[in-house]
Amino acid sequence: MKLLCHLEVSLSHPIFASTVILRECKLAIEEMKKAREKWLINRRREKEEQEYHHKSKEAHKIIRNKEKTYMKNVIESIEEDQKHYNTRKMYQTVNQFKKGYQHKFNIIRNKKGELAMNTKEKAEIRKEYFDKLLNTEKPRG
Repeated sequence: MKLLCHLEVSLSHPIFASTVILRECKLAIEEMKKAREKWLINRRREKEEQEYHHKSKEAHKIIRNKEKTYMKNVIESIEEDQKHYNTRKMYQTVNQFKKGYQHKFNIIRNKKGELAMNTKEKAEIRKEYFDKLLNTEKPRG
């Protein structure tokens, strides 16, 4: 998470499911971005560089603390599930972390091979597909 883009990608992780946590992290990242832009405009000033590095460390610290809190809560929930004999839920949580976070893409291709991400387009593609699939003649044989 040393690069700025990694910070932005990591915000889609389940750790940031709470809007409060997400807001805090986004605010810290925005402050870091502003400080970076200010530093890039005035390259010769050491003050802007130090402020950027300070904001960067602060943003990473906030995100790291939120990750630790999230992991602590998950571990506690796993232990609680084990105590109450909720083995299915316990193993689901464990397997989720074994696999890691997997971003879900909700994209389909149309007849031309182009990607469709709009919900109306996807609904139309599915409608055409199932119309064709379900309204065919019976096979001869």
